[in-house]
Amino acid sequence: MSIALAYTVSSHASELEQLIQGCIRNERGAQEKLYRLFYPRMMALVKRYIDHEEQAEEVMNNGYLRAFQKIGQYNFQGSFEGWLRKIIFHAVADYVKQHTKYSNQILLVEKDQFVQNDHAEKLYYDELLKMVQDLPDATRNVFNMYVMEGFTHKEISNMIGISEGTSKWHLSEGRRVLKERIEKLELHLKA
Repeated sequence: MSIALAYTVSSHASELEQLIQGCIRNERGAQEKLYRLFYPRMMALVKRYIDHEEQAEEVMNNGYLRAFQKIGQYNFQGSFEGWLRKIIFHAVADYVKQHTKYSNQILLVEKDQFVQNDHAEKLYYDELLKMVQDLPDATRNVFNMYVMEGFTHKEISNMIGISEGTSKWHLSEGRRVLKERIEKLELHLKA
């Protein structure tokens, strides 16, 4: 059984390696297969920040274009998906930087207040995702970068050109708005 599992894993790894080598040689068929292989996961990343389908597709395609241009730099060490994810994320960050206006004058930061677990546990993933997508663009982007991607406020401020204080404010504001919306659902969620 372990021999079959090892064969499957190494077979999958060698297939991915062959696709990457094909992309390095600029083979269109290999590029299409690689695009389709990682499309669902990369699009999920993009849609956390950009909720309009056409814009999300544009950012995704720009990210893949960058990846295909830089694929020769991938050294087959570490996860290829992680390498691709980083490039796609930078395409998202560039889009956010170009299309979102931030106020650098917001300096106050509220203390985080958490939603009671019993309310949050009753939410379905799609409902929660919709609530996050309904946040104002700047707040949603900072919230996703901090909570979903694990970036620090310093990293966020460098990537999208805002102050750390503004980043902290957007995170706090996003949490406040989500907490408020979840608590309003309490009336509808009682069993």
